[in-house]
Formats: sequence, C-alpha cells, structure tokens
Amino acid sequence: MKRFPRLATLAALAMLAAGTVAAQPARSGPPVTNGLSGELFYQLLLGELNARGNEPATGFALMMDAARKTNEPGIYQRAVEIALQARSGESALQAARAWKQAHPQSRDANRYVLQILLALNRLPDAAEPLRRELALAEPGERAALIASIPRNLSRVSDKKAAATLVEQVLVDHLTQAGTGPAAWTAVGRMRLAAGDPPGALEAARRGQALDARAEGPVLLALEIMEPKQPQAEAIVRRYLEGTPLPEIRMGYARALLDSQRYSDALQQLQVIATQKPDFAEAWLVLGTLQVQENQLGPAETSLKRYVELANTQSSGEERTRGLAQAYLALSQLAEKRKDFAMANAWLDRIDDAQDLVAAQNRRASILAKQGNMEGARKVLQALPSRTPAEVRIKVMAEVNLLREHKQYQPAYDLLAQAIAADPRDMDLVYDQAMLAEKLNNLAEMERLLRLVIQNKPDYHHAYNALGYSLADRNVRLPEAKQLIQKALEFAPGDPFITDSLAWVEFRMGNRAEALRLLEEAYQKRPDAEIAAHLGEVLWSLGQRDRAQAIWREGLLLNNENETLQETLKRLRVRP
Repeated sequence: MKRFPRLATLAALAMLAAGTVAAQPARSGPPVTNGLSGELFYQLLLGELNARGNEPATGFALMMDAARKTNEPGIYQRAVEIALQARSGESALQAARAWKQAHPQSRDANRYVLQILLALNRLPDAAEPLRRELALAEPGERAALIASIPRNLSRVSDKKAAATLVEQVLVDHLTQAGTGPAAWTAVGRMRLAAGDPPGALEAARRGQALDARAEGPVLLALEIMEPKQPQAEAIVRRYLEGTPLPEIRMGYARALLDSQRYSDALQQLQVIATQKPDFAEAWLVLGTLQVQENQLGPAETSLKRYVELANTQSSGEERTRGLAQAYLALSQLAEKRKDFAMANAWLDRIDDAQDLVAAQNRRASILAKQGNMEGARKVLQALPSRTPAEVRIKVMAEVNLLREHKQYQPAYDLLAQAIAADPRDMDLVYDQAMLAEKLNNLAEMERLLRLVIQNKPDYHHAYNALGYSLADRNVRLPEAKQLIQKALEFAPGDPFITDSLAWVEFRMGNRAEALRLLEEAYQKRPDAEIAAHLGEVLWSLGQRDRAQAIWREGLLLNNENETLQETLKRLRVRP
C-alpha cells in the first residue's frame, strides 16, 4: 500500500549530490563577476530567466557558453546548479568536468564531478576524482577527509563495488603512519556496509596495529562487537589499557548493555564516573542501570549527580531528553520505595509530555528489538496520562511501536479503543484505516475512510488513500480517479496525490498521460515510491535504461521502500 505522508519529503538529485561530498552552497541568483561586457551580462541574465522559467536546457546552454567565454569558476558552478535543478545529471557532469578542465587545481570543481558521479552511481569513474580530492587536500586535513569517505558514499546502492573502490583509492594510504588508521577504518566501514563483518574486523585490527592510540579502529570495533566477533572486543579492551577517551569507554559500556552484560557495563560506567566525575552521560546511564539492578541508594546518588551536572549545561535537545529520562528513573525509584508522592513530584518536573514520550520510546524500541515486546509496551503504558493530550500521546506511542514491528492487529485494536473514547478524532480513524489495509481487511479500510470523508469532507488524505487503493487493486477505476481528483482540489499540485492520479491513468491504459503526471510529481518531490511508479511506466513503454536509472535514484532515496522493492521483485529487475 502506498504511503500517504502528511509532510513533504525533501530530496532531489541536487541534494543527493550535495550530500555526497561537501561543496559550495548553491546560490539563489546569477554569479557575481566583474568587468562584464553588456552583451555577456545580457547573456547571463537571459540564461537565468530561462533557467527559472520553462526552458532550463536553454538556460544551461547560455550559462555554459558564458563560462567558456569568461573562464569564471562562478559561472561554471552556476551552470552545474542549473543542470542539477533540472534533474539533468549528464549535463551537470558535463559542466563540472569543463570547470575542472579549465581549473585543474579547483577543489570545488573536483568535488562537484565526484558528487555527481556518485549520485549517478558511476563508481568506476569516481575513482580518479576521489584520488584527486585526497591529493588536493592539505596534509593536516587528509586523515579527516579519509574518515568522511564512508559517510559520503553511504547512498551508493552497490555496497560491494563501493568497498572495492575505496580500497583501491586508499591503497597508498594504508601503510602510512599519519593516514593509515583512518584509511583502514574507512575500508572497514565500507566492508561492514557491504555485509562483510570479518573483513571489517580485520581492517580494524590492522588500523590499530599502526597506532594503538587511534580512535577510528576502536569505534569501528564497537560497531562490530557481538558474541560472534570476540576479537572486536579485544581491540576495544586493548585501547582501554592506555589513556582512553571517556566517550569511547561510554560506547563500550553501551555495547555491553546491548549484549545484556549488565555487570560488565556497570563496571565500565563506574570507571568513567571515577576518572571523569563531570561526564554527565555516564551518571545517567549508571543510575538507570542501578535502578534496574534494584540498587536504589547508589541509583539515587547517580541520577541526582546527573541532574546536577545537566543543569549546568547549556540548553538543548540532548539535555532536555536526558533530564526527562533521569526524572522518570527517579520517579520509578520512588515508586519502588512506595513513595508515590515523590514519584509524582519527579514526573511533574518534566515540562512537556513529549519529552517523556521520547525517552520512553527509545527504551521501548530497544526492548522490542531485543524481542521483549511485552516489556516495551509496559514501558509505554507506564507513561503519565493526566490530561487528554497525554492520553493521546501515550496511545499513539504504543500504536507506532506496534506498527513499526508489524504487529498490526494489536495496533488496530488499541486504536479502536481510543476511537471509542473519542469518536470525533478523524486522525485516529484514518490511522486505523491504514492498519486495516495492512491486515488486508479492505472492506473495513474503505468503511473507515468513507467515515473520515463523511465527518471531515476536506480531509484530502482519505480521498487519496481510498482512490489509490482502488487503483492499485485495478478495480472501480473511474471512481478511483474521481476520488483522487477530489483530493487534488483540496491540495492542488501535491506530488503524492499527482502520483496517485498517474497510477489510475496507468491502470486505465493511458500510459502517456501517466508518464507526464509522474515526471511532474517526481520533479517536484523525488521520492522512492514515485520513482517505483515512474520506473514501471517507463519500463512498460520500452524505455528500460531510463527506468533502471530512475529506480537506482529511488534506491538511493530509500532502499527499504516497500513499493519500490515489490516493483523490482515483480518485474524481476536488478537496477
């Protein structure tokens, strides 16, 4: 079933590129140059007007001609930006390469070439500009640049090819004292992303062998650490024998907690608290663990110490969330002592119910991932419900937890109870309809959506959801089209509703119109689900290469999207 997000998804080819390797921020207007002739100034202005109008290709051509005439880096960059905004990856690459050829020492030009190649998934071509980026970097910043490579390649779909590319590019750095640990860490992260934990472990080992004090290999080992990889923990413990950063010992303690090695975690937390008594996070985790272990006296001391330290820190989300968790733990501690007045007093210190929900959601999620859904639900059920708003937040937290872990029937039943208490809440009814669809109870889904429409005629999500459901099942297509067109009346130009309308047209055999609508929707809002539909329409029209390119872009946006994965599986395509 299609997703119907209420918030827009911000992604485009230009953003993919910008997320790959940092480059200069895009300008909102024409490049600033000095000493332009009147003719050239007019050409730049005309290029901008075309780029912002309906002729981006003409604007690009004018800007590229001006760049070659002036040899100005800023004009080359603007040409790249125009092509990216028009979603023309090849034109953007052409402009970036011309810029790089004209200015071989320009790191900005080289970065644009690299980031566009990665966005286009052209890994073999990316090797040279990646090497060039490292060569152009100052020696003092090279290790940090190497460390950033795995993050910059995280959106590449072929993880094994990306890992091979990185090893080839970094081969000369793997044996150098200055860059070796960072290079081996980067190689290890790429291997881990490619599904090769033993290879990642070997990389961490070799990185530590070059420098026992290096932090990168240890952080990598922490990510690998599990019972099946005992050597990863040996790397961490070897580092801890020196003078470790408290943050890394804290990471080790968290890894031990994830493995339910509570006594070992407790020992590490106590070491941090002793060696660095102003490290607030350690006191928070230590106190929470002590509550769990029923060490009530030490727990109270630890949690109050955290509160004292946190109150000296500048305000921020992390501090707010930490204090909420500490107050919750202190409340639970008081409850264990049957001091209910104090338990309520600690809860009263949490200013916003959402703060408490965020802390408890995190704890519940951890429990659920460990297979303890019952415990996770109890954590959320223990949330305060002093006002109707808190009751609703509490219910939705549990519903979302259940839905996230595909326990659709309990989530549906819980929503039914909430709706019985407040039948006028159409958001809850809509969410229940979406769960009915997950349970394949399509008649109930339709009944609920029509109830939403009846009670809230401007609720365009309901029109869209019902129309798309009919189109996706290839039934009652004229009615489906009418419903979706109604949704568009309330939300003109919404790319997700436009996508639904395109899907109806495709089901009705109007493939040319479907293609037009999908291209319009995808240009406005690049999204994996829209990419799935656009690719399928292109595939049906025999445009196989373009379809696969769109699907590759979709996978870069969200490789876990159910619609995209189902489309590729059904069509037996591996883009």
